[in-house]
Amino acid sequence: MDSSTRRQATRQKLFEAAVTLIAEQGFSSTTVDEIAERAGVAKGTVYYNFASKTVLFEELLQHGIELLTASLQTAADENAERGGSHVDALDAMVRAGLDFISRYPSLTQLYVAELWRTNRAWQSTLMMVRQRAIAVIEAELRAGVAARELSEDIDIPLTASALFGMVLVAALDWQSYQPERSLEDVHAALSRLLQGRVGGTVASG
Repeated sequence: MDSSTRRQATRQKLFEAAVTLIAEQGFSSTTVDEIAERAGVAKGTVYYNFASKTVLFEELLQHGIELLTASLQTAADENAERGGSHVDALDAMVRAGLDFISRYPSLTQLYVAELWRTNRAWQSTLMMVRQRAIAVIEAELRAGVAARELSEDIDIPLTASALFGMVLVAALDWQSYQPERSLEDVHAALSRLLQGRVGGTVASG
């Protein structure tokens, strides 16, 4: 393993340790010592990789949402390769989002908790990476309108934000209050909502 790969592996361990601790006890109560101990590294290793706890947390949120964005884009691309419709692509993104959140529930909890706080050092970074994720959904909505699958009356920015928020909140509700339900079951429920509200817009017009 070369030094670059080792560093990436170390940063991933630190991300995983930090997200778990901060989800458990909050940002202010989590110390660098605790993050290092949970990750199984020396305290100096934390500062070697990140200038401060704040920088670590900012990069953690950015890293996580970039992973989510990549999974949404992959879902859209794979749907296109299968010859699916743009509504099918949106449905595939819903499934990809649920799958991502089921794998990274603590990260999602942190993201949702931080999203509407305006006094954080990482607020501008969070807004930027959130917009990248939503832009993937917006692109699919625009393509759906252009292909006449969706009504041209759709408010694309608001609809994209609503779909993104729907997946986040529904997934957290599933994880916290209905954990006995399967991913397939939750996806089917959101899929019906998507098909009825977004996919059905043209048919009703």
